Amino acid sequence: MTYNVDLPFLPERTKKPRKEGLTMVMDKGIPLRQAEDFVSMNADLVDYVKLGFGTSVVSKDLQAKIKLYQKANIKVYLGGTLFEAFVIRNKFEDYIKFISSLGVDSAEVSDGSINIEHDKKCEYINKLSKNFNVLSEVGSKEEGVIIHPARWIKMMQAELDAGSVKVIAEARESGNVGIFHKNGAAHTLLINRIVAKIKGENIIWETPQKAQQVYFLKLFGSNVNVGNIAVDDVIPLETLRLGLRGDTFFTFLPENLKQV
Repeated sequence: MTYNVDLPFLPERTKKPRKEGLTMVMDKGIPLRQAEDFVSMNADLVDYVKLGFGTSVVSKDLQAKIKLYQKANIKVYLGGTLFEAFVIRNKFEDYIKFISSLGVDSAEVSDGSINIEHDKKCEYINKLSKNFNVLSEVGSKEEGVIIHPARWIKMMQAELDAGSVKVIAEARESGNVGIFHKNGAAHTLLINRIVAKIKGENIIWETPQKAQQVYFLKLFGSNVNVGNIAVDDVIPLETLRLGLRGDTFFTFLPENLKQV
């Protein structure tokens, strides 16, 4: 990474194409011109752009925007909610045709809004993985739905085995379900149990709120994979990764520079 000044003791960040230290951004329907500005400022920092939920059905200039992201070496995929919208209508094959027609090389498989038997979900992952870079999401979008840690681990591992390149730990765009409590605080026991069994590089943690990003950076370091980052939060997130923002200012400094 090239910076505007040589400042010692910055954490070493991974470079694209990254396996860890990934940033996944949610595009909720920004205009093409805004996407152009976004790419000009953030292309080196962003690995995936998710066209959130069903926005790709109604967004204008969709293919132009996808090509813009891809030209900047950013992988693009459609939100898992749209996948579910096709599946519940028994239109899975039409979903494949749709994403193929858009020229995307990645796809998300989720079951946060509808119930899909897990074996069937893994079948969808396996089929899509033949032609797409699959990310699968684990966890419910519904508040108050509790999934036992052992079940999270079993599902994540099964989905990786089925062909997912990454599993996404659900938090929704609001950051108050799945791996987080209703108030946005982390389910620490769940998270610790997951990482004891699943390699961190294989997980993308949805962290739409700054405090959640800080939590994972302090827990796993500057090269943790995080997702559902807002378009305007990419550079602020990167400063958190580097200890250039108050929340992580002392996190990555050597001990002799830390103030008590």
